[in-house]
Amino acid sequence: MKTRILMAAFAFGVLSTFTIAASAQDKKENKKESVGEKIDHTATKVGHKTAEVAVKGTSKIADKTWKGKMAPDGSNVYINNKNQKYYINKRGAKVFLKASEIKTRPEKAKS
Repeated sequence: MKTRILMAAFAFGVLSTFTIAASAQDKKENKKESVGEKIDHTATKVGHKTAEVAVKGTSKIADKTWKGKMAPDGSNVYINNKNQKYYINKRGAKVFLKASEIKTRPEKAKS
């Protein structure tokens, strides 16, 4: 009788150890996926910002900046050699504007 109780306790201990270890591995795999997703998201953000800075730099050199005017998101308006007005969005793409979309930039208050 004592042998059966000891065997049952031993079997229960062994089985519970395997189930705890298996669930711990699942949690680690989920963390790896979330870390991978975070890295992917951050890499995308860095890529968009790099593209935005590069396109803004080339636009400032190659095209004219329309002083006193701003795009709907508050950024600068550029004019290319074909007299097209555009601004650079957060992903680094040129967004061409209609005349009705261009706003006058408010003047800074003098102190």
